[in-house]
Amino acid sequence: MAFSRLRRPPWRYRLHGSDTAWAIAFVVPYVAIFAAFVVYPVAYGLWMGSNPSLYGLLFSDPRYLNTLINTLLFVAIGVNVKMFLAFLLSGFFMSRSWWVRSLLAVYLLPWALPGLTVFLSIHYMLVTEWGLLDSLWRAVTGEDGPLFLVSTPIAMAANIVSYIWKWMPFWTLIFLAARMAIPQDIYEAAEIDGATGYRRLIHVTFPLLANVYLICTLLSTVWTLGDFPTVYFVSSGAPARSTEVLATYGFHEAFDFGYPNLGVAAMMSALPILIPLVILLMRRVRATGVQL
Repeated sequence: MAFSRLRRPPWRYRLHGSDTAWAIAFVVPYVAIFAAFVVYPVAYGLWMGSNPSLYGLLFSDPRYLNTLINTLLFVAIGVNVKMFLAFLLSGFFMSRSWWVRSLLAVYLLPWALPGLTVFLSIHYMLVTEWGLLDSLWRAVTGEDGPLFLVSTPIAMAANIVSYIWKWMPFWTLIFLAARMAIPQDIYEAAEIDGATGYRRLIHVTFPLLANVYLICTLLSTVWTLGDFPTVYFVSSGAPARSTEVLATYGFHEAFDFGYPNLGVAAMMSALPILIPLVILLMRRVRATGVQL
């Protein structure tokens, strides 16, 4: 009864007079910025790519179908290999040795560096017979090395490896933080039960981090579907645009060939994959309560 008397009636929390005006004045700039820089670009992009005839042109273009396959390979291989290796390496970096901590600082450098710097460096290592790798090949064997960006499989592999090398340190750091949040008592109890080495990894660590692993994989997949700088700067779609992904394909159609509607439609064709992933991601976050 005493607590109920101390509670304020609901009407006292409502804004009146000048308070309402001040509240609106503070909110209006944020709403305007959100509308100008989020709502308008998204709505305009959807309008540009809403013509059904654009998708008829896309699906009749053999280069688009090849690009779609490249995108699926780039995302599927890049994301899964990156996540698996990041998860394993996070266990290695749990060591408290000074040299392991020093190695972690060096390991994070590719992620810390700008993407332009990283991917252009890799590009000039691979390009033509003057690239670093070809020069090393010639110095060791005395023969000309393979032209990496002239072969479609090798160029595509270079894109995927470059993507993994750039972003794996970031996800390793995420898994490292998740591992550090596991109470040490659980590991001690598991050790008493005989779960050591790889058994501890399989039966203790991975089950505890399974939700984090799934959410990180889904989030990385959403980001990678729109990845542009990796392919654009590493292989530039070479040879003959055969290693392009949807992001670079849409860019070239919009800016190089003057078909912005077609470029937007190419990117929007990923929505049937992207939207279910976002819905699944939000459901997992809500179900597990993981803070991203």
